[in-house]
Amino acid sequence: MPSPVEQALSYKHVAVVGLSRDPSKAAHKVPAYLQRVGYKIYPVNPFGGSELLGEKVYSRVSDIDGPVDLVVVFRPSEEALAVVEDALQRADVKAIWLQEGIVNEQAAALAEERGLIFVQDKCTFKEHRRLNL
Repeated sequence: MPSPVEQALSYKHVAVVGLSRDPSKAAHKVPAYLQRVGYKIYPVNPFGGSELLGEKVYSRVSDIDGPVDLVVVFRPSEEALAVVEDALQRADVKAIWLQEGIVNEQAAALAEERGLIFVQDKCTFKEHRRLNL
């Protein structure tokens, strides 16, 4: 049986909440890496903009007009619950991933209660590389 990390990384349609315009930040580098290795990225940035990493920017996960399996969060821990609540408006989301340094037990409880895979305080880039996917 695959671990929650392996399961989450098996999903290829990824909403990235907090994707940064700054190429020096992890919130830009990590999604760019995921995109390079075959993931479809949907940038989510409530501060707007029309395009990041060549993809249309959405204000919320619930606004995305394509399929979303995995939601990766690059926002402060206190914002994670609101992201999960928004993501739960979609029927297709299967997993939520809070990046390294981001922890929110309320968000975890809500996601798990709804049957979603939940990973927190781990880096998708590091885990992808560690698993040699």
